[in-house]
Amino acid sequence: MESSGLSTAERLIAEQAVLNDQSLSKACDDAADGKVLAVAETLAVEQGCEFTRQMLQKAVDAHVEDVEKKVPPPGRVNAE
Repeated sequence: MESSGLSTAERLIAEQAVLNDQSLSKACDDAADGKVLAVAETLAVEQGCEFTRQMLQKAVDAHVEDVEKKVPPPGRVNAE
C-alpha cells in the first residue's frame, strides 16, 4: 500500500494501527510468564473495540455532515 495515496484520515488510521501494535508488543514483553496470551488478548480486544468505535463515529459524523449539506436549514413556515 502506497501511503502517499492515502487521505489524512486514512494516514491517521494507519498510524493508530501501528501505535496499537507497538503497545501490544510492549505489553507482551512486560507480561509475566504464563500471562502473555491473557494480557495480549485483553489489550487487543480493548484496542479493537475502541478503534471500531472511533471508525463508526467517524463514518456517522461524515454521513450527518453530508445530509446536513443536502437539507435546507429550518425556516419560517407560512401558516396560511
